[in-house]
Amino acid sequence: MSTMNPNRYCPTATPDLPNRQWPNRRLTQAPIWASVDLRDGNQALAHPMTVEQKLRVWHQLVKMGFKTIEIGFPSASQPEYEFTRRLIEEKHIPDDVTVQVLVQAREHLIKRTYEALSGVKQAVVHVYNTTSTLQREKVFCKSKADIKAMAIQGAEWVQQYAADYPDSQWTFQYSPESFSQTEADYAVEVCEAVMAIWQPSPKQPCILNLPATVESTSPNRFADQVEYFIEHLSNRESAIISVHTHNDRGCAVAAAELALLAGADRVEGTILGNGERTGNMDIVTLAMNLYSEGIDPQLDLSHPDEWISLFEEVTRIQTHPRHPWVGEAVYTAYSGSHQDAIRKCLMHQTNDSQWQVAYLPINPQDLQRDYEAIIRVNSQSGKAGTAFVLAQEYGLDLPKWVQQDFAPIAQQMAEETDGIVSHQQLYEGFVDHYHLNQPQHTIRQYQLDCEGELEQLKIEIDGEVWQGQGNGTLSALCDAFTQRTGISFEILDYAEHAIESGTHSKAIAYVLVQQSKQSRIGIGMATDSVTAMIQAVLSVMVFTQH
Repeated sequence: MSTMNPNRYCPTATPDLPNRQWPNRRLTQAPIWASVDLRDGNQALAHPMTVEQKLRVWHQLVKMGFKTIEIGFPSASQPEYEFTRRLIEEKHIPDDVTVQVLVQAREHLIKRTYEALSGVKQAVVHVYNTTSTLQREKVFCKSKADIKAMAIQGAEWVQQYAADYPDSQWTFQYSPESFSQTEADYAVEVCEAVMAIWQPSPKQPCILNLPATVESTSPNRFADQVEYFIEHLSNRESAIISVHTHNDRGCAVAAAELALLAGADRVEGTILGNGERTGNMDIVTLAMNLYSEGIDPQLDLSHPDEWISLFEEVTRIQTHPRHPWVGEAVYTAYSGSHQDAIRKCLMHQTNDSQWQVAYLPINPQDLQRDYEAIIRVNSQSGKAGTAFVLAQEYGLDLPKWVQQDFAPIAQQMAEETDGIVSHQQLYEGFVDHYHLNQPQHTIRQYQLDCEGELEQLKIEIDGEVWQGQGNGTLSALCDAFTQRTGISFEILDYAEHAIESGTHSKAIAYVLVQQSKQSRIGIGMATDSVTAMIQAVLSVMVFTQH
């Protein structure tokens, strides 16, 4: 019997916005990014990062282009304090990067925070206190007025202690913690009270950060909350509106993206979504969402294997293979119809044209993913996937009739391995099936002479001279074979091309012949196309004889 009881739960109250504007807007630029990997991400780890690990992550975040990085809670522990001091004293902070620190609205913690930041060129001091109905009533047992007084007092302390360090450039940030579970009008009231203390201006704005500390409603309703807040905030031009979404409902990225439509300027999140419970908003996913629509994300995410390995090491969390944009399997197609569509679109794609390839919203090469990873062959794959792999990896441009002939062989290989057939296994199966691993015939010389409409062929094969005639080299070769064996052939189709990679041979020829109502395929490789053609015909003739 199920123990689930939906009657225990009720929807989160959100403002009613009959004239909401965000659904009609489109994003045209990236937000201000703030990485909280070293604070929110770190505090969620079973094994928090060491100072050395945090330093490695810091340098990676700077390399990726982050201009605001929350480095921790320096008043909370000695390692956090020491890390802050190392960044400053060892001059690890570039002039165009701002560190951000978090602190509760408590005086001794705020004082200690400024001590940790002594000597910094610029920093964001991020103070917060909870405002949600639930925590007001059941955790702190305080009234709305009491909670607002806590926020005001915290803002005063932040401003007061900043004055002791006039050589640093300070930006103040306030978060009504659990904004998503706070009455919208009350959140505005508290934030305006904080702004009244700080007196920000358009030239020196403060940051108001609106957290979905616990994601409790759908992304569209969170966007309503953000739009309501912005529309009702006095002195809006003096505040940078930031959002900090969590993934409890699996919608952190969507909530942040819609919040930007609702007017937010800034997004806090982590790389790959590391964070408490189900995680923080994944900056990689949101940034790549923007990129896929032609918007510069203002971050360099082009070498994911480099930074994924670092974050996996320090967090001890493996990246899911289906992780959006950067999982190892996201540009892989197993379905035959998908493989065929990708292959055909790539044939029309040029370097200077806009990217339009079925099932691939971006060019995987933008993220240093090569085409080897796109199509893999298993029992669900069709002829297109096999043909794509052999073309990309070994330079074999298989005619459709060869694709159709070899596809069942590839599928049988996949079924026997009960998984993916590697590119090398696929090629070896191809070579074996068409006897390309058998000793080649010795062709010493051939001579073609034209007599009227016919070509006369004289060729030495394995030390014996063959002669035949026909309306082309192929038909003359078949005639020569018929004269020697009494077996006649009809040429149904033929193809040849140069091989650009994957083998030392320079040319390959494919021939489809019919004899006694049976069609067979012969394939030959050689240093020139004529010899490859002869080898292809000979291979199918010998195969037929046996």
